[in-house]
Amino acid sequence: MGATVTAVSSNAEYSFTKPNRDSITLLAGLGVEGDVHAGVTVKHRSRVAQDPTQPNLRQVHLIHEELFTEVAGVGFQVTPGQLGENITTRGIDLLALPVGTLLRIGDEAVLEVTGLRNPCLQIDRFQDGLLKQVVGRDPAGNIVRKAGIMSVVREGGVVRPGDMIAAELPEGPHRPLDRV
Repeated sequence: MGATVTAVSSNAEYSFTKPNRDSITLLAGLGVEGDVHAGVTVKHRSRVAQDPTQPNLRQVHLIHEELFTEVAGVGFQVTPGQLGENITTRGIDLLALPVGTLLRIGDEAVLEVTGLRNPCLQIDRFQDGLLKQVVGRDPAGNIVRKAGIMSVVREGGVVRPGDMIAAELPEGPHRPLDRV
């Protein structure tokens, strides 16, 4: 079976978690319709404090459902939307995608992958100790971020659980994801 959307979530208010929805509408160049993080410029509070004019490279947040299974193995219970993602996926290695990958979702929507989510202390406020499970270090000492990826909307459309996801890799050398 191919890559699929397992859940979609949005929230019009600043909150760590986002309630699940029957569908979300992606708006080209903006993000998820009605979501607090939609916009041309940054909406994440810490980013706005630094420079409110910087482009919003975090319009849509995706997390792989496999992460929930991984953290459940060490005692954490996490369900779609609880880590603030807009789209929960299954069957695609989001973290291995290069910058610039296009994700075609359902019949119309196209996202462009911009980078990794940089997990913050809010994750520990949600469940104490969870931050260590979603950010750590590899054997060489490099930071590994597992809390999903960020993207911008290139083509709008409605996204629903069950929609198929097709990844289109960019031309040129593989540019690994870094935090955005």
